[in-house]
Amino acid sequence: MHRDRSITPSDLLPRIDRLFEISAAKIRSLEASWRPEDGAPVFTVNGRWQSRGWTEWTQGFQFGSSVLQFDATADREFLRLARGHTVERMAPHLTHTGVHDHGFNNVSTYGGLWRLAREGRFDASEWEVRFYELALKVSGAVQAARWTRLANGGFIHSFNGAHSLFVDTIRSLRALALAHLLGHRLVQEQDTSVSLLERMIQHARATAEYSIYYGNGRDTYDIRGRTAHESLFNAANGTYRGPSTQQGYSPFSTWTRGLAWAMLGFAEQLEFLTVVRDEELSTFGGRAEVERWMLDAARATCDFYIDAATASDRIPYWDTGAVGLSALGNWKERPADPFNNHEPVDSSAAAIAAQGLLRLGHLLDARREDGTRYTQAGLMVLSTLTDESGPYLSKDAAHQGLLLHSVYHRPNGWDHVPAGSAIPQGESSQWGDYHLREAALLVRRMAKREGYLTFFASGSEARDPGLGVRDPGLGVRGSGPRGPGEDDGAGSDG
Repeated sequence: MHRDRSITPSDLLPRIDRLFEISAAKIRSLEASWRPEDGAPVFTVNGRWQSRGWTEWTQGFQFGSSVLQFDATADREFLRLARGHTVERMAPHLTHTGVHDHGFNNVSTYGGLWRLAREGRFDASEWEVRFYELALKVSGAVQAARWTRLANGGFIHSFNGAHSLFVDTIRSLRALALAHLLGHRLVQEQDTSVSLLERMIQHARATAEYSIYYGNGRDTYDIRGRTAHESLFNAANGTYRGPSTQQGYSPFSTWTRGLAWAMLGFAEQLEFLTVVRDEELSTFGGRAEVERWMLDAARATCDFYIDAATASDRIPYWDTGAVGLSALGNWKERPADPFNNHEPVDSSAAAIAAQGLLRLGHLLDARREDGTRYTQAGLMVLSTLTDESGPYLSKDAAHQGLLLHSVYHRPNGWDHVPAGSAIPQGESSQWGDYHLREAALLVRRMAKREGYLTFFASGSEARDPGLGVRDPGLGVRGSGPRGPGEDDGAGSDG
């Protein structure tokens, strides 16, 4: 598929079907070999999954992948895995007060199952739905409690501490969004009630202001759409101190996975606003104002990805400022080369970015604006990653990963460098595999007109965000009340 022709979602259906065929074997392989006592699988080394102690932020991707596999294939084996593992192993993540990763772990599992139940994809009892809803309420409130106050709002601080705003956390806002949608709130000292919608919007606003650049001369390296992985504050008085990074090359270059998190996070937040009532947004300047700055952030980051961060096939290297890129010459003018000896590509950033591009394009089309630029870029990324003749889709049955050439932490040297190479290559990550599946599922639904995929789906009618729907309609589907221990016929794992 070439850049000079339009790609449609239907064009990719054969590749997506093949992707989920390969994906099933990868999930089964991990299920058969992984020992829970080893923690969460993070990335592969020589094709086998390994853990890596930092924070347990990848468990939700492991079990959430079974949610996506069932959604795409209706194979109830994966529904049983998703339900069983979520019940048995995810509870500690609901009350984990030390991380900013609730949207990754809990929306991918409890949230994914809740979404499938809302869409009528399996016969969930009233008690099962309520179980998922209670979990999502707890997760949203616990995430929102990790709060640093600023003069004009605040943000959910990273595991580094109260001074640290990570751009990644924009996608964890899904936890607050769902908890708010379910009517929940955070209650703090002396019964102070805290709006989860308020904290969601305030965090998004802080991310838009401090993590995203707009070409306004903020510093010497202010290029529109560039992102800072970490923003540092004086936690005592809330003043901004400057950009930083944990996993990028420098504070003044763009770590491309952080860029991708921003692209997807802001696009999803804009979609979520379509089910928020106008009066709920009046406190924040009104719908038009909130959508304005969110859309500015989404457009800027997506434009930067297309124009400045990727090779000609829309696949990025791991950081736009990595010093070895200079040895690659005009790398933007040709497809990314994961086998070069200077700097690694990051296919996981591409998988995340694809979904951000597709969601922004869809949203703009629904607003009667032209989203073609973003939709075509997103489809091109997915086409490249799912091409069996290309370097990214893992077809080797002995390799447990699905998406090859993912990078985790280049500065710390955590990624496997195979013999004969100077850089990491050929390995997979849980977030890369999960987001490839999620992007493929989104496009599959678009092609088959099965209902647009959102994390806040409210029923089998699958309302389309961007068309002004404000009523989430959270009626419970099921054949009547049953106790939490009663089976609905689908079974559970373990």
